[in-house]
Amino acid sequence: MRRALRYVTCFALLGAVLAVLLVWNISAGSVYFAPGEILSALLSPPDGGIIWGIRLPRVLAAAILGGALSVSGFLLQTFFANPIAGPFVLGISSGAKLTVSLCMVLLLSRGVVISSMALILAAFAGSMLSMGFILLLSRRVRQMSMLVVSGVMIGYICSAVTDFVVTFADDSNIVNLHNWSLGSFSGTSWENVGLMALVVGAGLALSFLLSKPIGAYQMGEVYAQNMGVNIRRFRVELILLSSILSACVTAFAGPISFVGIAVPHLVKGLFRTARPVLIIPACFLGGAAFCLGCDLIARTAFAPRDMSISSVTAVFGAPVVLCLMASRRGGRGGNP
Repeated sequence: MRRALRYVTCFALLGAVLAVLLVWNISAGSVYFAPGEILSALLSPPDGGIIWGIRLPRVLAAAILGGALSVSGFLLQTFFANPIAGPFVLGISSGAKLTVSLCMVLLLSRGVVISSMALILAAFAGSMLSMGFILLLSRRVRQMSMLVVSGVMIGYICSAVTDFVVTFADDSNIVNLHNWSLGSFSGTSWENVGLMALVVGAGLALSFLLSKPIGAYQMGEVYAQNMGVNIRRFRVELILLSSILSACVTAFAGPISFVGIAVPHLVKGLFRTARPVLIIPACFLGGAAFCLGCDLIARTAFAPRDMSISSVTAVFGAPVVLCLMASRRGGRGGNP
């Protein structure tokens, strides 16, 4: 009963924080809207004004993509049995950034309009490319610290290739690529919100259906096999799901750092459990709230200028990673 009460309380707390941040993000800005005005606007037909046309799509994008990034980080941490694993640190986001950059430069220079789905597919291909290198390295590198360093090096390589490509791009393409590569939820349309909701919703549902195999896998491969889990197929499923979720984030908002690492650990510390059936939806709520809070700071701290969302998430997420590494006896081992 105590555990059940704690879990209900934690979900209620996450839901309340998320609701407050949703309203706060819609109301705050160059034009302030009172909660009553927001409610009146939401209950009326869409009018294309500031709330319906600008703020609500951005708020929903931050919530959806933040939750996706957090769940992706949890899946990667489960796959590698490594608490520092995450899309940004392992270079997966950088791989997605590389392929999206190539598509933007090559196609936009020829006057070809890129669809949102094409960007997602390009980001997914880049994510799988980086993940393939990580999997090859993980067979030879057993130490957690070395695996993280390898992921960082892959990220640097992808960033270097991206910079090389940009040097041969037109000025207009460089501006578009630069704005996107900083990471931002601005300029999101309702069409993009619908597509990201579809992709992330499917990924989240499939991740939740894997809760039981994930729980068994957390106990070790031998235990999972004894419970009837097909380890090879299960690993492929985890890789595909984590790559799709992180690719969707990169395609729409650019690379966003530390959310996939910090939020799962904060959520597990709050719930005091690692049970996937609880942590997966909690990670989504926590990631959504975390990105909404960071986006609020990015929009209002130096208004009317927007900060890079990745800069804000790094300020709040990096200390969590540092504390985690310090608590693991110098990052040499131990269980999460």
